Amino acid sequence: MLLRYTFRLYPTASQHVALARTFGCARTVFNDGLRMRREAHINGLPYVSDGDLSKRVITQAKKAPERAWLCEVSAVVLQQALADLNTAYRNFFASLSGKRKGPKMAAPRFRSRKDSRQAIRFTRNARFAVTTGGKLRLPKIGDVPVRWSRPLPSEPSSVTVIKDAAGRYFASFVVETAAAPLPQTTGEVGIDLGLTRFAVLSDGRKIGSPRFLRRAEKKLKKAQKALSRTTKGSNNRSKARVKVARAHARVADARRDFTHKLSTQIIRENQTVVMEDLCVRGLARTRLAKSVHDAGWAMFTGMLESKAKRYGRTLVRVDRWFPSSKLCSACGALAEAMPLDVRSWACLCGAVHDRDVNAAINILAAGRADSLNACGGL
Repeated sequence: MLLRYTFRLYPTASQHVALARTFGCARTVFNDGLRMRREAHINGLPYVSDGDLSKRVITQAKKAPERAWLCEVSAVVLQQALADLNTAYRNFFASLSGKRKGPKMAAPRFRSRKDSRQAIRFTRNARFAVTTGGKLRLPKIGDVPVRWSRPLPSEPSSVTVIKDAAGRYFASFVVETAAAPLPQTTGEVGIDLGLTRFAVLSDGRKIGSPRFLRRAEKKLKKAQKALSRTTKGSNNRSKARVKVARAHARVADARRDFTHKLSTQIIRENQTVVMEDLCVRGLARTRLAKSVHDAGWAMFTGMLESKAKRYGRTLVRVDRWFPSSKLCSACGALAEAMPLDVRSWACLCGAVHDRDVNAAINILAAGRADSLNACGGL
């Protein structure tokens, strides 16, 4: 299976300039290709093929005086920029025809030097390498220092160099690894996600909601105010924008670290994990949008799914309309109504339930039933 490993880069001053030049050349090639295809569409001409586009946007453009500076960067980076454009068009056409599942894909858009994220990709053809001193050797850029937090399990097939809105540089490697199943265990758990508590497990454990964005709102508000008072185009505005971006980056990093640790712990302890198939996109359109995004449910469920696949665990999703909160886990009776302000309730059978723990128990039971039906049970 393919995995992605990301490490922090610390380029020197000259490498900052070389990376900026490479970002700009890749962006120019992407925009030139997109412009050429749009003009062909407007003028009623045939769709420009991938090979013809590469010849006109890269090979012929390098010979023109106004594009001669494209020769200063690796040709592989330019080819990968066009490959990204071709992939974007294929996804767009597949979405229009209905072959691609999920939300509709928009047509490719022009890239800007003011985009919050800049990226370039090197494949094996570019002959990038990790030196004996632990640096990342990139063609026409040099040996870039890397903060290695863990070793790479195998030889990477490609590396993407990313610059984020906070001005940080990262190297994202794609490596091929075999699945590493963990020892079998008898543990099973149902998970009920929420906003008051991030998650409640069927064994009674309650995991508090970190609310990273809410906790950082005071600093973010101060940084945003300082940004709004600066003059557009000034150096002070650029500095203030970076401060805002760094504050948001700290929030995102903390949320990612929390979800990684929690998802790993749950996968290691349990053979089967059951959770609701939440529509996070729909919930993000409600008045709870800010809290839903702050919780990071989509990130957490995505990590659970990928880690379950890698470590040989089973992840089951139950229907989002399953009445987990209103169903008595002791006798199976269904309550008529269950307002959100009711956190505990008593069933006619005498059982007293914590709303979230009861929901997690019901989710686990529903996951077991779905597994039996999938295996041919009644």
